[in-house]
Amino acid sequence: MPPKRNPLKLNKLQQRTLLLFQELARHPDTSIHDETTGEATLSTLPHAHGDHVHIGSFVVSSTDASGFSNESVWKALERKGLARSNFPLAIILTKEGQNYDTGLSDRLAQPSDH
Repeated sequence: MPPKRNPLKLNKLQQRTLLLFQELARHPDTSIHDETTGEATLSTLPHAHGDHVHIGSFVVSSTDASGFSNESVWKALERKGLARSNFPLAIILTKEGQNYDTGLSDRLAQPSDH
């Protein structure tokens, strides 16, 4: 039987925000990895300019990145064991948070043209 999609019942904003945090955690320019725990610290989050935000090599709408400035989203991810929040300064993605399948990976299909 395949694993259940979204077993922690994240809402849409939480899913989108986690997806973007996961993408940032993949890049050494935007994350610091702890080799002992496997956690990734994100202390520099990108800011929107115009109607979009650059996340790694992708461009996403500012709306999709609105969870970056929403403390409730950070706290929800923390309650579910996916992150540890130090809002608004930094968020630490746990191994579980980095590996959680949001089901939204196709949302990052638009590479940046600038």
